[in-house]
Amino acid sequence: MKKSSIAIFGLLAATIIAVGVSAQTKSADLGALTAAAKKEGQLTVIALPHDWVNYGEMIQKFSDKYGIKVNELNPDGSSGEEIEAIKANKDNKGPQAPDVIDVGLSFGPQAKADGLIAPYKVSTWSTIPDAIKDADGYWYGDYYGALAFEVNTAVVKNLPKDWSDLLKPEYKGKVALSGDPRTANQAIMTIGAAAVANGGSFDNVKPGLDFFAKLNKVGNFVPLIAVPGTVDSGETPITVRWDYNALSNRDKSAGNPTIAVIIPQTGVVAGVYIQAISAYAPHPNAAKLWMEYIYSDEGQIIWLKGYGHPARFNDLAKRKVIPADVAKALPPAENYVKAVFPTIAQQDAAKQAIADNWDSTVGVDVQKK
Repeated sequence: MKKSSIAIFGLLAATIIAVGVSAQTKSADLGALTAAAKKEGQLTVIALPHDWVNYGEMIQKFSDKYGIKVNELNPDGSSGEEIEAIKANKDNKGPQAPDVIDVGLSFGPQAKADGLIAPYKVSTWSTIPDAIKDADGYWYGDYYGALAFEVNTAVVKNLPKDWSDLLKPEYKGKVALSGDPRTANQAIMTIGAAAVANGGSFDNVKPGLDFFAKLNKVGNFVPLIAVPGTVDSGETPITVRWDYNALSNRDKSAGNPTIAVIIPQTGVVAGVYIQAISAYAPHPNAAKLWMEYIYSDEGQIIWLKGYGHPARFNDLAKRKVIPADVAKALPPAENYVKAVFPTIAQQDAAKQAIADNWDSTVGVDVQKK
């Protein structure tokens, strides 16, 4: 990406996400926090695959920097499963209780309302856009991307360009979701994107559900949760996932097979994920230190290296601290110009509508391999 693209992304993020700056920030005493976190000696994370927006490097760098062991639970878990893990371990201070979660935007307000997460404002709080953070610090956006088709070109010779293409007979038994649409944010957003592409919206997801019902009826839908291994093996050669994950999988496959990453011509949807600390965290200081790290310049650039656009992108770009090679590798700006960023209220309503109507409309259970 050319240097000027950094400015484009800064302006774009400000336009799409409605950036505002909060004056309510108080720098943490990082020395005391670090000492307290080291005394706890462990951080438990959940649902963080190493190839998801470069979490492998993030976890390793955090552990190396502070000498804190990172316990990793259910790497391929969904946002819904993360929330359930907090609920199930309220009275458990053992290794199955998560300290922190990374979930879809719509899961934050409900988790706060249910008393499942605790407030904490990182020292870089003022540079996180107001539109993607809870004013009281219970949750805050971490990164965003756009949904893309990820395609194994060794299996699929004619690449799909738009949602309607997925219904073609040549894709029989080839199209899969990247999660359970009743609980996984990435899959929920995919149904929403299909709705947008078929005349609906996040306020009316029925066209998206109908699209997947038709995809299933013609035999193109595979009821298997697509992961990099199933894409590479050809079990699920076409899936829909965040562009940063698809690009990471492309790099990981290293041409064996060759992975194509395609932004559809219609129904382009972008989404934000959020971070939060469990209200029942066994290691609350380590959880806070983790937040300080991932929202530091170092942590934000690690996400950039994983093709995700971090919450503090505007601030990084303004101060010109994004490495040139990292900026050059980012997804093109036009991916986001035409993207729909559904609001929290829209995502929340869509999530409920999809969970309530998937079984009756599509009638197929999407399962892990």
